[in-house]
Amino acid sequence: MKKYYFSLSVCFLLICCHSLQGWSQPAKGGRQQMAAIGDFRLHSGDTIFDCQIGYRTYGRLNAKKTNIILFSTWFSGTTADLEQYVVGKQIDSIKYFVILVDALGDGVSSSPSNSRRQPGLRFPVYSIKDMVESQFQLLTLIFHFSHVYAISGISMGGMQSFQWAVSHPEFADKIIPILGSPQLTANDLLLWTGELRAMEADTAYHMGDYTGEPTIASVSVLHRMALTTPEYIASTTTRDHFPTMFKEATGPSGFDWNDWHRQLEAMISHDIAAGDHGSLEVVAKKIKAKMLIITSRQDHMVNPIPATRMAHLLGAQLLELRGNCGHLAGGCESIKLIGGLKAFVGQ
Repeated sequence: MKKYYFSLSVCFLLICCHSLQGWSQPAKGGRQQMAAIGDFRLHSGDTIFDCQIGYRTYGRLNAKKTNIILFSTWFSGTTADLEQYVVGKQIDSIKYFVILVDALGDGVSSSPSNSRRQPGLRFPVYSIKDMVESQFQLLTLIFHFSHVYAISGISMGGMQSFQWAVSHPEFADKIIPILGSPQLTANDLLLWTGELRAMEADTAYHMGDYTGEPTIASVSVLHRMALTTPEYIASTTTRDHFPTMFKEATGPSGFDWNDWHRQLEAMISHDIAAGDHGSLEVVAKKIKAKMLIITSRQDHMVNPIPATRMAHLLGAQLLELRGNCGHLAGGCESIKLIGGLKAFVGQ
């Protein structure tokens, strides 16, 4: 597993695993599967050769194919991470046929770290929109689905959820972005661009031509500081424990740095209203699905203002988490989050 202070997945689990209220029968582990969608043309015009999309499935598809829920991965996360946090906890995998999907660049689906023909930074720059389109091809060409009941995701998965609502407005009945954003604020761009520039400037990164798993402390510290809030860190970590925390925070991430680089670029370019001059008012008129938008008021990693604004523009349900866990509020306030999901999805 990835280090506690670096990985969203481990942070969610360690902070609050005891508070997750599961259903009566936990889901059996889904087997990692891969789907080949061929040479995948990106919106930029570049191509990912021999594109593979990873996924896991849980539960049973009903006769009418009306119980499908798609859940996509967060930044630096995989479906193995999602399985522990989502299946049987956030989503009832007895009632629903749950598909967890690995986003492009997560080290499972086609990524800089696993591409034979386009390794490292020779792997094309892609976008959140491209992530969604690859998943659309998975669902329509591999599964032969023409519609799903719901789509959700956390953090970068929430960004993908917002993009789904615009790219394929008729494809899902319900969409639930969790701690995501329809477009990044200047504060988000400051963080993500800062991480990108710090990585590129570090000699250990060697402009993507590194070996092994180098330590890039500047990126690690920036990321750790943004995960929660100053109040949370000050109240949960004593001065005496700081050396241990810092050592863990700057240790190996468990995630390939070139994968990190390309997923950062995808988030930096994210804006569901890019084709409408950045206007959320205009793009909101294109959205057809019912939405529950979940935010964290003290989120220092993905600012909640655009998501909150989108909820108001759509007249959508808004669930605001208000504790001091920041971007990890989905873990700290899991009971509130799961209650909102359960009511909206119908579990």
